[in-house]
Amino acid sequence: MAVPLNIAFFASSLVSAYWNGAATYYRGMVRALSRLGHRITFYEPDAYDRQAHRDIEDPDWARVVVYPATENGVFRSLEAARGADLIIKASGVGVFDELLEREVLHLKRVGTQVIFWDVDAPATLERIGSDTADPLRALIPRYDLVLTYGGGAPIVAAYRRFGARGCIPIYNALDPDTHYPVPPEARFKADLSFLGNRLPDREHRVDTFFLSVARNLPDRSFLLAGSGWDDKERSGNVRYLGHVGTGDHNAFNCSSRAVLNVSRDGMARNGFSPATRVFEAAGAGACIITDQWDGIEEFFEPEWEICVAGSGEQVAEILERLTPSVAAAMGTRALARVRAHHTYAHRARQFQEIFATGSVDHGYIGGAP
Repeated sequence: MAVPLNIAFFASSLVSAYWNGAATYYRGMVRALSRLGHRITFYEPDAYDRQAHRDIEDPDWARVVVYPATENGVFRSLEAARGADLIIKASGVGVFDELLEREVLHLKRVGTQVIFWDVDAPATLERIGSDTADPLRALIPRYDLVLTYGGGAPIVAAYRRFGARGCIPIYNALDPDTHYPVPPEARFKADLSFLGNRLPDREHRVDTFFLSVARNLPDRSFLLAGSGWDDKERSGNVRYLGHVGTGDHNAFNCSSRAVLNVSRDGMARNGFSPATRVFEAAGAGACIITDQWDGIEEFFEPEWEICVAGSGEQVAEILERLTPSVAAAMGTRALARVRAHHTYAHRARQFQEIFATGSVDHGYIGGAP
């Protein structure tokens, strides 16, 4: 049994998924680490109206500290975290990221390690690669380790080029206590559903793999969910729901013939970056259609556990031949795969192995777990 760690985690939000796609990743990892005996304090800013759109109350498996989105709030939280065994700065906190990335490093002591956990590594690497003055470039070698939630060997190699002491992907996964099959609900019924916030590096791919398919299949029904799509032009067979809270995700995933995954641009280019929602949909036993990216076969068997489309035309072809029985069988196989190999319990054990000796192993743990 590894020695339990006192972990201070600075990230966007644990209690709200509002404009916060990493929420369920954080929840899955933190809860699984807590079950292994580790103690986590999660520091999140009161920003972007997230506290007004909470999905969960403060959990009993982590201490949540909501600090004012001010410099003073940041420094008070940093001081409170002093003395933790492990201090984590996640990417994309949303406010004072540069300040946090610099100041957490001042908390390094004998017995205290500081790591950077990148939940959007392709975007981070593209940003610092195009801007030699980006402050993060000089800080990367000072972190004890970089963790990512995807990206595989290309991301690891890129972080190494920027001087990272080590880089290890800990992939998205399933929390089977949160995402599981439920009865379908009429309000979420459709032939194809997509859930995702409107982001600049995703919108064009949603046009290609979802909205254009709806225009070309007027007799089929489509369901769009996520924040920011209010004024997006769409055909009459596309219903728009807006933000769907995590408490409704199981019903959303279980009520359509198929659920679509659309990667963000950078994650599609790098590959080996399955979105959290892929595992959540599989955990609900949904039939998944995903856009094509390198490494899919490391997580699911294409055409047996997941459908893969390289274009909007291929999405339409899959949808036209996907009978209810075929879709149900594929969803059942995907569910078995994620429960056997891709839960947050698996990821937490990987995390624990990395830090079990009390000093980071800077080797690369490659491929899918």
